[in-house]
Amino acid sequence: MAVLETLHHNLVESAGVQAEGNARDLLAQLETGTEFARLRFPDPDDEPAQVVSPDGIVLAADEELAISGPIADFTPQSGGGGDQGGSGGEGDDEESDEEEDDDEEEEADDGEEDSGSTGPAGAREEIGGAGGVSQQSVGSSARTTDQGAADAGTTATEGATFSEVSLTMADSEAPENFRVAALPAATTTGQPVIIYAAASLDTAESAVADARRAMLIGLPLLLAVVAAVTWLVTRRALRPVEAIRSELAEIMHGDLSRRVPEPRSRDEIGRLAVTTNETLAALEKSSERQRRFIADAAHELRSPIASLRTQLEVAQAHPDLLEMDGVLGDTVRIQQLATDLLLLARLDAGEQPRADRVDLTALIEEELAHRIGDRIPVESALPEAAVEVTGSRTQLARVLGNLVDNAQRHAASTVRVGLGCRAGTAIMEVVDDGSGVPEADRERIFQRFVRLDEARSRDDGGAGLGLAIVRDVVQRHGGVIRVEGAPQGGARFIVELPIR
Repeated sequence: MAVLETLHHNLVESAGVQAEGNARDLLAQLETGTEFARLRFPDPDDEPAQVVSPDGIVLAADEELAISGPIADFTPQSGGGGDQGGSGGEGDDEESDEEEDDDEEEEADDGEEDSGSTGPAGAREEIGGAGGVSQQSVGSSARTTDQGAADAGTTATEGATFSEVSLTMADSEAPENFRVAALPAATTTGQPVIIYAAASLDTAESAVADARRAMLIGLPLLLAVVAAVTWLVTRRALRPVEAIRSELAEIMHGDLSRRVPEPRSRDEIGRLAVTTNETLAALEKSSERQRRFIADAAHELRSPIASLRTQLEVAQAHPDLLEMDGVLGDTVRIQQLATDLLLLARLDAGEQPRADRVDLTALIEEELAHRIGDRIPVESALPEAAVEVTGSRTQLARVLGNLVDNAQRHAASTVRVGLGCRAGTAIMEVVDDGSGVPEADRERIFQRFVRLDEARSRDDGGAGLGLAIVRDVVQRHGGVIRVEGAPQGGARFIVELPIR
C-alpha cells in the first residue's frame, strides 16, 4: 500500500507542476500585453484554464471549455515577499503606468475596443483597456492557507496555491478529478485577477488503478514463484546433507570402513562431510584397536587358564602329581594380567590420577628394597634432597616397577636407576646393559601386546602390556617417556615429570 500511496502522490504532484506551468504560461502572455481574447489556452479537456476576477466572473477562457462559471473558487494566497515570476514593487507600478499610457493611445487611435469576451457559457465580462496584467506580489514561502483555502483543501507552493476539484466536462457524464493551480495577478489598472489552470488526474488515477490491479494479480504469482524457487534451491542445497545422513544411517549398522560422500564445493556442507569422515576414521581406528586389544587379552589369558586347567585335571585324577608351584604361578599371571587390563581400561576411560605429593626418592628406595637378592642386581644414583611431584603414588610405583622389570628381563648383568631435576622437571632414568632397542622399534614397544622377541616364552617375556601402561600413566601425569641407547650398550628409558 505504501508503494501505491507514493505513486499516487508523485503523479498528483506531477499534475500540479503541469497545471502551474500552464498558469505561468498564461501569466507570461498577459505580461507581454496579450489581450484576454487572444490568449492561447491549453487543451480544454485535459488542462482547462481560466482568468477569473476575485468575485468569480470569468474574464477569459478557451472557447471550447464547456464549463459554466469558474473551474475553482478558492482564493490563492498572497502577501508581501519576493517576486514570483512577475513584476512587483515600485518598479512594477512605473512599468504598469507606461503600459497603461500606451493602451490609452491605442484606444484613442483605434476607438473603443473590447478587452474581454464572454466564454461559451456567457461568463466573460468586458474590462475596458485591460491590455496587460502584472502578477501580484506573493509570499516566497507560503505554506499555509487562509480560512477559505483551508476549507477547500488547498495547498500552497512558492507563488501558487493548489487544490483538487471535480469537474464534469461536456464529453463526460461522470465528474473528473483535476489538480488546480491558482496564481494571483492584477491588470494594469490595478484590478486583481486570478489565473486558474487545471491538470487532469485521470492518468494518475488510471496508473494507480493499473498498479493496484497488477499487484493483486501479480503478487500471488510472484510469491508462488519465489516459494517454488526457494524450495528448489533449498532442496538442491540440502541434497548433500541428505546423502550424508543416508550414508551415516548405513554406517550405524556397524561398517565403520565406509565414508560419507564429500561434495566438491568447499562450503559448510563440504567441511561437514570432511569432518564426518575424519570422525569415522578415528572411530574405525579406535574400534580396531579395541578389537585387537580384546583379542590379544583373550589370547594372553587363554594360555595360563589352559595350563591351570590341565594341572587341576591331572591333580583331580592323580592327587599325588599336583604341582603347587605351577598352579600358583599361573594364578599369579592371570591376576597380574587382569590387573593390567583393568588399569588400562581406567586410563582409556579418562580417569584422572590422584593429586598427592609423591617423593620419588623415597619411592625408588622402597622399590629397590624389595628387589634385593634378584638375579639381576639394581643400582641407584639418587639425590640427597627429596624430589616431589604431584600424582598417584600407586600408579607412579607401577611405572617404576614395570621399567625395572623390563630392564632386568633384558639386562646382561646390571640395572641402574637414576633421579635428578632440571628446569622444574623431575627426570628418572632406568638403564640396562642388554641388547638395547632398535631405533625403528623405539615407538612401537609402547604399544599394547607388543613384544620384540616373539620367540621368548610368555613366562619370561610377559604379556606386552608393561610399557604401554608406563606411557599411559606418565602421560596422565603430564609427563613424557622416551627410550634411547645407553652409552655402555643396552636401553635407557627416560621419564620426565613436571614438579608442581
